[in-house]
Amino acid sequence: MKRYIVILLLAALAFPACNDMLELRDNGTTDMGNVFADRNQTRGYINSCYNYVVHPQLRAGSFTDDAQDAQGITAGTKYDYWYNQSLDASNFGAYNYDGDPWAHYFQGIRKCNVFLDNIGNATARISDIERTGWTAQAKVLRALYYMQLVKRYGGVPLIVNDLGTAHDYSTDSRASAIQVIRQILQDCDDAIAVPDSEEFSYVYGNGQYGMMTKAVAQYIRAEAAMYAISPLLGDGTFDQQEALSIAADALQKLLSNDYSLWRTSSENYSAYALYFLTNPNDLRSADKETIYGGSQVAVWTSCGVPIIAGTSTAGSCPSQELVDAYEMANGQPAITGYSDANHLQPIINAASGYNENAPYVGRDPRFYDTIFYNMSKRGSAYINTYVGGTSGISSTNIRYTCTGYYMRKYASDASNRNSNQDGFIRFMRLTDVYLNFAEVAYQVAGPYQTVSGVNMSAADALNAIRERAGMPNLPTGLTASQFETRYRNERRVELALEQDRFFSLRRWKALSNARVVTGMRITQNGTNYTYQRFAFDARQTAEDKYNLYPINTGELNKITKLTGNNWQNPGWE
Repeated sequence: MKRYIVILLLAALAFPACNDMLELRDNGTTDMGNVFADRNQTRGYINSCYNYVVHPQLRAGSFTDDAQDAQGITAGTKYDYWYNQSLDASNFGAYNYDGDPWAHYFQGIRKCNVFLDNIGNATARISDIERTGWTAQAKVLRALYYMQLVKRYGGVPLIVNDLGTAHDYSTDSRASAIQVIRQILQDCDDAIAVPDSEEFSYVYGNGQYGMMTKAVAQYIRAEAAMYAISPLLGDGTFDQQEALSIAADALQKLLSNDYSLWRTSSENYSAYALYFLTNPNDLRSADKETIYGGSQVAVWTSCGVPIIAGTSTAGSCPSQELVDAYEMANGQPAITGYSDANHLQPIINAASGYNENAPYVGRDPRFYDTIFYNMSKRGSAYINTYVGGTSGISSTNIRYTCTGYYMRKYASDASNRNSNQDGFIRFMRLTDVYLNFAEVAYQVAGPYQTVSGVNMSAADALNAIRERAGMPNLPTGLTASQFETRYRNERRVELALEQDRFFSLRRWKALSNARVVTGMRITQNGTNYTYQRFAFDARQTAEDKYNLYPINTGELNKITKLTGNNWQNPGWE
């Protein structure tokens, strides 16, 4: 515990090279009075509060049932451990999707707390607009960091002031998840309430890419409301109508501030595909869907097809379960489940038109934008995934698919080792807020009840997303249970191979449904193909205890020694 507090204290002094240098005392510390008496150092401090924003990773799907990673066969990799081992609190961070971020986000929170405690009385020459805008940015950052903690760990210590060096940590306690969510909402509300300015509004200006905005605050509000009534964190103390009002208001405010779904297509790419290939840093001149952008990725090499020279690994190979999730283009589910535990016997919806001998024909258009399958094309080249094909399935070579499929999302047909033209991961986009609203709305008001404030129902929200993709509306008259199934499937398809499913499965406490992952082995017989499903070994990381991260053993021992309480999450004791 003392170690992680020391880490937090030191974080206040850790500035990137781009920030102005601080004047340090002989003992290596700095006087905050001096920092906030200087304009450049004050600005440098708020800039340093951004150092803890972590963007999603390209291969997030490999840690869900959306994909099996080709490197799962390589002993000692994260994927090998994730698929084949049972992790404990001491090694979880080494093999988890995003490590062990407990200390990381608390460092960010401490930086925000120091800034917020000092900016009000800062004597530096800064304008009132800057003071107000920077304060709002720090509050949204603190809300973001706490949101990342609560969705991973549940309840955590709630610290909203600079504790200094004399704080008695033996008196600390772990706040409930709902208490933390209340603070997240308060920080967002405070930030949104300030007048729009060039330092803080719904948009960012030139040179401000990556800055916190009111749009980010609205995104966090909708996510927090969704988690507050979720199976994972909901404890019955957060009013459901309040959650619905928050989610509806967040969506409405974004729509009324010129956020909208991307609808531009090109000769070679649909609107859905082109969106992910477009740089979100365009000052919203074209991309009005992205709320908070991300970095460019290189699908061609780390999740590539072996016919591209220089590809290092096939990476996240989409699973048969993900393929099965895509409806037919007529809006009918193709596969409604499995009649066996290993998912080798799909239950086919006879009314859908799905043909087992032509399984990739007539599917949801997003399928073709997300997954390379047998005899699909990358530019003018065919992707032959059948046994012995130029991109054929393999259980021993990491450059070849292990499932029969390759990732197409974010991938440009023109990318290669000489020119990476692949796309950009988004951290937050408007589609997420539509889905978050729908998740709250169907639980509180039902699938088809129009919600005041945003003037749409849960079904309307999903249909807006489906319409952009070229899919028909969901049928009317679904029961709450039927709608939940369709909603969760829609979320999976729209956000396929992004990091969302990693957290959604946990939020729904549905990890046990992700234990089995399968692929498709295809054999060529002349001009015909034989399709055979096969299952990988059941994953050991689909137990209930994985719904929440463990607190690292070393940190936990210090916490227990100081407070006398064991804060460890269930199953990790």
